[in-house]
Amino acid sequence: MLLSVNDLHVFYGAIKALQGVSFHLEEGEIVTLIGANGAGKSTTLNTISGLIRARQGSVLFRGEDITYRAPSQIVSRGISQVPEGRKIFGPLTVKENLEMGAYTRSDRNEIEQSMKQVFASFPRLEERIQQLGGTLSGGEQQMLAMGRGLMSRPSLLLLDEPSMGLAPILVDEIFRIIQDINEQGTSILLVEQNANMALRVADRGYVLETGRIVLEGSARELRENPEVKAAYLGKA
Repeated sequence: MLLSVNDLHVFYGAIKALQGVSFHLEEGEIVTLIGANGAGKSTTLNTISGLIRARQGSVLFRGEDITYRAPSQIVSRGISQVPEGRKIFGPLTVKENLEMGAYTRSDRNEIEQSMKQVFASFPRLEERIQQLGGTLSGGEQQMLAMGRGLMSRPSLLLLDEPSMGLAPILVDEIFRIIQDINEQGTSILLVEQNANMALRVADRGYVLETGRIVLEGSARELRENPEVKAAYLGKA
């Protein structure tokens, strides 16, 4: 098992954000967490990444307890997060943003090879290699955030709302790239408001409501579940 999250409890002050969340992800899978705003999806990713400390529970990565590891140590072990809102470095060029993603690595040749692989997935970034990140379009910034996340050569990529604010045609492109990244060997934990798209690319999914997992199953089972259809899938 690649990732195992067990009985995770997280607080913001007196507010309980996660209330006993447990799930797992196998090597090679795309697993999605879906739910309304405030359900605890981003909190779950941030806790796995070490950005938020759990009050109770554990996060195991390849069997190692990483619950209280520093974020840099977690990246070094093979987990990389692409944050909600992209959070690229606007004053830095595309190349410099990508190099920031490789800060835990030291072999220049391997870093250059990783950059070539990123450009193979995101040709538009290579065309804009010397352009400042802040001058890119929203879709290009999302590609840059994903490319930066891949520069640490993660085994597991955490994606937080990759389609947020993007035009429908770009959403399709981003999800196609997500599938390509997965097919090249990177496991993915996907948080996404667009439940339709998330369940099209995922192998399995979990539904979060007010900090608890209330449903789980294969992506197909969740797509066909009447409760999920009514709450998250609309008419699509």
